[in-house]
Amino acid sequence: MKTSFLKIIALVAIVTFSSCKDKAKEAETKEAEEAAVAEASAITFTAVNNKSVIEWKGFKPTGSHNGTINVSEGTVNIANGKIESGNFTIDMASIDVLDIPKEEDGNADLRGHLTSADFFDVATYPNAKFEVTGISTVDGKTMLSGNLTMKDATNNISFPVTTSMEGDMMTLTSETFTIDRSKWNIKYGSKSFFDNLGDKFINDDIELKVTLVAQKA
Repeated sequence: MKTSFLKIIALVAIVTFSSCKDKAKEAETKEAEEAAVAEASAITFTAVNNKSVIEWKGFKPTGSHNGTINVSEGTVNIANGKIESGNFTIDMASIDVLDIPKEEDGNADLRGHLTSADFFDVATYPNAKFEVTGISTVDGKTMLSGNLTMKDATNNISFPVTTSMEGDMMTLTSETFTIDRSKWNIKYGSKSFFDNLGDKFINDDIELKVTLVAQKA
């Protein structure tokens, strides 16, 4: 019995360690900054909304959920092959859940909970917004910085991206990164706001991956 118990403890430890090790790096987060301004000669690319998407993943002690959110509109201004400014709007009502089949009640239940006032309060805040404030190179990676506004809070975040051009189309793809939802006042089940949650808490970290496809205007 003792041996079996120790094996279970060891397995839990391995799973916990693996989860921590595999967690995507948190985006550098700080106070909002002034938006970047492009040169007059910059070329404008307009987001293609049916190809631009943000993948999300949220975690709790018993597992995780994942899905997508659509980018409804946006522009990116490029000069000399580099992003100079830009912004895009995220349609929070488009939150989709992918890990639960749509025909199951759990899909609609989770989606309804995420769009409710407990989480993103879509009725009051239908859109989130990202506004480019700068771009830099850190350890050989291109880092995109911008003000992310969700609900009633705005913070500046930085995360690694790559861009590619094919004809009149530009694709910007981020690495998977995390944000701390508590910094945007998304409080439900968060240990940052509530004590005595036991194992009923939901992690503050949300993994995100951005794919923005834009066409030359």
